Amino acid sequence: MRVDTNSKIDHLINQLDLAEHIGSFEQFFSRNASLYIEGDQELHFRYIKALDAIEFTAPPKIADFTTIKGHLSKRGILSFEQIFEIVKIVRYFRTFKNRALEGIIGEWMDKFVIDEKFTEIEKYFTHDGRFEETLDRNLFGLSQRIKEHKNTMSTALKRMMSNAKLTGYLVDTQVHFINNEECLLVRGGFNHVLKGAVISRSSGGFFYVSPDTILKTKEQIRYIEQERETIFYAYAKEFSLKLMELQPFIAFIDKEFTKFDNYQARVLFAKSKNYQIVKSKNDAKIILNGFFHPALHKAKPIFVDFTKNILMITGVNAGGKTMLLKSILAAAFMAKYIIPMRLNENKSHIGSFKNILAIIDDPQNVKNDISTFAGRMQQFSKIFQHKSALVGVDEIELGTDSDEAAALFKVILDELVLQGQKIVVTTHHKRLAALMADREDVELMAAIYDEEARMPTYEFMQGIIGKSYAFETASRYGISNKIVNEAKNVYGDNSEKLNLLIERGSQLERELKQKHSKVDEKLEELAKKEHSLKEEREEVFTQLQTQKEALKKSYETAISEAKLAARAGDTTAIHRAMNKANRELPKEEQIKQQPRLVEFQVGDEVKYHSKKGVILSMTDKKDAMIEVEGMRLRVATHQLKATKILKQKSKTDLKVNVEKKAGLTCDLHGMRAEEAEEALDKFLSDALLNGWDEVLIYHGIGTGKLSYAVKNFLKAHPRVKKFEDAPQHMGGFGAKIVTL
Repeated sequence: MRVDTNSKIDHLINQLDLAEHIGSFEQFFSRNASLYIEGDQELHFRYIKALDAIEFTAPPKIADFTTIKGHLSKRGILSFEQIFEIVKIVRYFRTFKNRALEGIIGEWMDKFVIDEKFTEIEKYFTHDGRFEETLDRNLFGLSQRIKEHKNTMSTALKRMMSNAKLTGYLVDTQVHFINNEECLLVRGGFNHVLKGAVISRSSGGFFYVSPDTILKTKEQIRYIEQERETIFYAYAKEFSLKLMELQPFIAFIDKEFTKFDNYQARVLFAKSKNYQIVKSKNDAKIILNGFFHPALHKAKPIFVDFTKNILMITGVNAGGKTMLLKSILAAAFMAKYIIPMRLNENKSHIGSFKNILAIIDDPQNVKNDISTFAGRMQQFSKIFQHKSALVGVDEIELGTDSDEAAALFKVILDELVLQGQKIVVTTHHKRLAALMADREDVELMAAIYDEEARMPTYEFMQGIIGKSYAFETASRYGISNKIVNEAKNVYGDNSEKLNLLIERGSQLERELKQKHSKVDEKLEELAKKEHSLKEEREEVFTQLQTQKEALKKSYETAISEAKLAARAGDTTAIHRAMNKANRELPKEEQIKQQPRLVEFQVGDEVKYHSKKGVILSMTDKKDAMIEVEGMRLRVATHQLKATKILKQKSKTDLKVNVEKKAGLTCDLHGMRAEEAEEALDKFLSDALLNGWDEVLIYHGIGTGKLSYAVKNFLKAHPRVKKFEDAPQHMGGFGAKIVTL
């Protein structure tokens, strides 16, 4: 599918295990295309994101226009198939143009001005490319005559099959169509009763025979077909002459469709896989958050902060170091070519690199008569020819003495950094790691090993040097304990102590990370409770205001009646209306609660607003520290109520019922983007409070603005695990199923 001629790109794709991912992506192209979009990448990305915000169907498969444009430039005659390729593009763009879209897509479609001459050509083709013969009286008449002749042949063949002499030679009683000829299937010896030409032989040794009796009718059909072809040629010549005058327009739509095809393939591929479309930034930072390499199934997400010049990955064997290296390079490659991938696009950042180079394979080969280390040196020498490259080196120490290699590769890495290269390395060299560890431009990462399970976790931690766990790995893969223990003795106590110190440092880092994680969970829980209390307080306040307004309105109504009575001079009516107004107005002593003088003690159960709690400590009789639903608060004692006191001197008649409302669906039809985001935020909060883990959101299709706003909001929401278009019976592209 891809027209890239650069074998280096194909080799890199295979090295990074991206071949299957790229292959799936290429299936969404309408015509052969290069992965790289020529021109301003920032502008291309704007068009892609704008197209991603609207719903549309994929374009039809379109042939390359090189041959078509060559024929027209030489005043050649195009075939109907070639003409229809042009028709397909124009029809597709006209569909977009008729939608009157806003923004840069709408402005783009406005550039397509379709000449009336083209409309005259287009009307002669059906949606599937067949010539519309009903528009030409002669063609239609010839078609009818062909049908009549074919009916005559069919009747003659059926009559022949009913002949008693031929019946014994017939294999079946149906008319066959072989090599564009009507014929009968007969056994050997048929020539005594049937005269005709043998068209072919069946797998069973029988003969397909075209009888001479229908030969005349076939000749008549051939003559009519020649007349039809003459008319078709005249039309093709007429259409080609008109298209010659439209060559600038054809060149324009060809170029624009190539760009559009690059855009739509990325958008539809991302939507089909729920991937994100990310473009590389104008720097050299790489931050991956929640990245999944497409070649891995059921993989753990990758989190990497690679802002420095060198990233050195150490740790347990078979712990995923090589895959982490490939993931970093793969993410940079896909961002460079704007190929959709799976990651958290809001928290990730991928820089731009002129070249992406990988030294992953063992260069040793019998044919080239070269050792592993010598091959590695050749590979490094080629890297020095590049600048501003992202370089990945797997097992940098491969093929030589570790102590010598540590000194050599330290100097090589220093020189590459001076040339502006950014390098990610996997190694088991503790010496090399130690030489590089104290530098500010070097970032360390280690593959984590689970001591209890005696297995790699396939997770990584930044800032530490990891132990290789060679002995443990050997045991896990079947090497006897006797051999492993002997190897440990040979290895020596001092080296083992160094490994223990490395592992202890890793363990402390992991424990610190776990504690941070627990603190974050607590903070998140407290934030939820605070949000819940705030919402409840706002709802109570709203209901109080509603009650107050109702009382005020009834009082004003009664006063109005009194004024009317005053104008009428009716003293009795005035007093009656005033008394009614006073009855409607709540008395001050009914609304305000009388303060109660209660002496509180540590351990008393109290009520603070609508929440119950316990007094933990008291500085004096005026202030107390209480615990309410896991939160500690310092409050004034006059704000507390003793929950065990049953008698109350006064109370209000006002009752407030707080309802917690949430549903499984949210309908955003007719809303502006800002209104929809506000309503969606409230809806998701209510759904989370009610314990829903899946909800349905209706936003419709329309111009796509609302759909785009909803998609961006859901991507950024911290509690949304995933979302996807609803099934057709539940709304299709106009709805999203959201998992919380």
